[in-house]
Amino acid sequence: MNAATSTDTSPESLRDAMIARIKDAGYTLSRSVEGAMRAVERHPFVPGAGLADAYASDIVVTKRGPQNEVLSCLSDPSIVALQLGQLDVRPGHRVLEIGAGTGYNAALLAYLADPHGHVTTVDVDTDVVAEARRLLASAKVDNVDVVRGDGALGYPNGAPYDRIVATVGAYGIPDSWLSQLAPGGRLVVPLRIGGSVSRSITFERSKNGGWHSVDHQMCGFVPLRDGIADDPRHTITLTADKAVTLHLNQEHTVDPARLAGVFDQPRTEAWTGVTFGPMKSMEWMYLWLACTQDSGLCRVTVEQSAVDSGLVNPMFQWGAMAVVGDRELAYLTWRAAEGARDRRERAEIGVIGHGPTGTVLADQVAEEIQTWSEKFRDRHVRFEIPTGGIDSSDPRGGRFFLDRPHNPITVIWQ
Repeated sequence: MNAATSTDTSPESLRDAMIARIKDAGYTLSRSVEGAMRAVERHPFVPGAGLADAYASDIVVTKRGPQNEVLSCLSDPSIVALQLGQLDVRPGHRVLEIGAGTGYNAALLAYLADPHGHVTTVDVDTDVVAEARRLLASAKVDNVDVVRGDGALGYPNGAPYDRIVATVGAYGIPDSWLSQLAPGGRLVVPLRIGGSVSRSITFERSKNGGWHSVDHQMCGFVPLRDGIADDPRHTITLTADKAVTLHLNQEHTVDPARLAGVFDQPRTEAWTGVTFGPMKSMEWMYLWLACTQDSGLCRVTVEQSAVDSGLVNPMFQWGAMAVVGDRELAYLTWRAAEGARDRRERAEIGVIGHGPTGTVLADQVAEEIQTWSEKFRDRHVRFEIPTGGIDSSDPRGGRFFLDRPHNPITVIWQ
């Protein structure tokens, strides 16, 4: 019986199963990363969870805010593995981690850096810092310092670092993260591109003094808080029974009152002719919309009652990605493509619009999806932090300049 199907609930077997699931999900594990995830026990860093929960393919929430929002957690093991692979920590490296969590990720980094290296992890919450220190000490990890502070400022006392990783989502890239890297250093940051679209991007310094991506992967993280690169989010309830909710980020300046009753407005559908086969990711389409739409791409979440009543027809059971206007809303949907037996065989992407000019917004989103599919679907994407913050936009050529606090980002389809 293999690790993925074993009924053995020992920590060793659960780690084996965890690693098997990471690989089954399509993530590539280097020998060093796999060795670290086998050697470092996860369950001691989540003392409030059972063994099975500690090794499950999910986040483990360790702190919530007053609105029940997640303030601190252990990331899904697959995301942990993804970032460790991007970071490529070597023995002897000095590493800075933004976001301490419970110390598990710092323990993995410390294992990879070995006793000749050192890890500094920074968190804004005093209680999180104290707990991470306690758990790391209990696990006898002694080459990690846990410090309290604004992670967006880095930690200059320990600089320069060979590697810097943010394990919290960010909207901007502070100068401190770049300036505290040693020559040849590498930064990994889960960067929100537009609205709800985020990617974990690996940056290295370019010959011209700017920075360029060497890897980037779709991801989602608890946002950075209370700092110069924070990433606040808010929600708008769109129906009286709270069955449909719009999730927005800081760049959205939507007046909730102007979206009241948006589903009472006429509904329109725009079908794109753009199709996806089974197991094909829509992440690049999402990224294109995040770059081309003024409001980026946000999320609409739904309760099953709203679907059953016919009020909404979203792409997924949880809801769909969406674009919001002043008084309009357009969200993505799909149907079986022409000639296909069902959506699982091949699906066609559509856009459903509501609001006074919902037809215009739905058509606009549909046209952008068609443009992406016809001209950019087969291209690769790279990210740059341009030297001097120079605006070099050419949207029709697939080049987008995203102005941000501290350092703008250029997204390039090539």
